[in-house]
Amino acid sequence: MTRVVAMGGGTGLATLLRGLKSLTDSLTGIVTMADDGGSSGRLRRELGVLPPGDVRNCLVALADDESLMRRLFAYRFENGSLAGHSFGNLFLAALSEVTGNFEQAVLESGRVLAIRGSVLPSTTTDVRLGARLRDGSQLFGQSVIAKAQSPIQQVWLEPTEAPALPLALERIRQAELVVLGPGSLYTSVIPNLLVGGMAEALHETRARVVFVNNVMTQPGETQGYDAADHLRGILSHLGEGVIDVMLVNERPIPAELLALYEREGAEPVKWSPKSGDLGVRVVSAPLADVNRFVRHDPLDLAQALLTLAG
Repeated sequence: MTRVVAMGGGTGLATLLRGLKSLTDSLTGIVTMADDGGSSGRLRRELGVLPPGDVRNCLVALADDESLMRRLFAYRFENGSLAGHSFGNLFLAALSEVTGNFEQAVLESGRVLAIRGSVLPSTTTDVRLGARLRDGSQLFGQSVIAKAQSPIQQVWLEPTEAPALPLALERIRQAELVVLGPGSLYTSVIPNLLVGGMAEALHETRARVVFVNNVMTQPGETQGYDAADHLRGILSHLGEGVIDVMLVNERPIPAELLALYEREGAEPVKWSPKSGDLGVRVVSAPLADVNRFVRHDPLDLAQALLTLAG
């Protein structure tokens, strides 16, 4: 069974894990801890806990789809002071207080949900994401940076010495396949690479490292980016010689869906061989789910990745 480590955050990582869980049992999701928006942001500010939202999404993605606990973790309150919070976020926050340890809370939650594989935070340090834009200005906070009005040049974590979770580094070194993305480039994928020891572990691993490019650009964060621009963003923070393959979507997107996304300032992420040699093999495959929204199809993506794993 192929040992797979998937790194990211947001809905992209959860989508990938949902597809991979049916194809391999040796699966680890490593989740960014930079989220400060929505329910996670409120819990960080009010309770001082690490952001549970992306972890909860990944736990639910790896759970039995028919289980009552899965539906309970995904349940979101609509009224009163709890409006906007999901039960899973509150459960993780409470369990962190009870155990005194966010890593332990995630582990116990995985047992409750009987997940296939495991979910790990990239760090257990309370970190904040910073960004320097092309116009020279700086922004702080994942939710603010995601709406940047000027192109992003660099992101970093504060504190800069925040260490990676040791178990996460161990899983990367033992992996046969490491997947970066899909997900928001600067606010979900790259933050995982910035914690202490993570870049070194990726340089040292003998695993094949695959970067899954997004299907669509994101207004503000990657507006106007093609596939090569996304890859350059990764390499500028991780260094060259780590990524072996970049996986891009080749499935056409219906015109009616394109029109909806164009109104929001998003467009398909395009790849052209004329983008230049970035030292990474490029593989295209039909990866997009183009039914109601444009996103990666979990099973198509998982199958393409395991084919690359050999």
